[in-house]
Amino acid sequence: MSRATIPAERIERSILVLRRHKVLLDADLAALYGVETRVLVQAVKRNLGRFPDDFMFQLDADEREALRSQSVISNTPGRGGRRYAPYAFTEQGVAMLSSVLNSPRAIAVNIEIMRAFVRLREMIASNKELARRLDELEARIERKLCTQDQAIAGILDAIRALMHSPEPTKKRRIGFVQEG
Repeated sequence: MSRATIPAERIERSILVLRRHKVLLDADLAALYGVETRVLVQAVKRNLGRFPDDFMFQLDADEREALRSQSVISNTPGRGGRRYAPYAFTEQGVAMLSSVLNSPRAIAVNIEIMRAFVRLREMIASNKELARRLDELEARIERKLCTQDQAIAGILDAIRALMHSPEPTKKRRIGFVQEG
């Protein structure tokens, strides 16, 4: 079986976040598999039982409009665009596609897509670790600054106290003074 010659960056650029899921749109998947979008959608519709809602969903009007404004999907129907809302496939849905599109290319592409999802998860995990470490460092710096601010405030108070001229005291005469 030949390995897919699809750059990982191309796959990673195609992964979107919709409804808090990392997904690939049907048109992007069809391009990766080397088939027409209608062929991919037709194969999925013939096997709908394999694609529950957490594997695949169809974009609603707001999602479709948001993606259109970002030039991710084509124009509205009647102007050369699609007649139906695109389908979005989660990682599990993409894995299921390999059984629906049973060709050597589909299997090879699926392997590359799965690797891209794994790389994305690793990158997110390392970013979370980095964010956690930065939060810890920031908290330590804030504690140190607070302690240092208190010390500096104490030093300034002492300097201000020294700057005030002492109250004039009644001078005592030198020598023996007889009272009375």
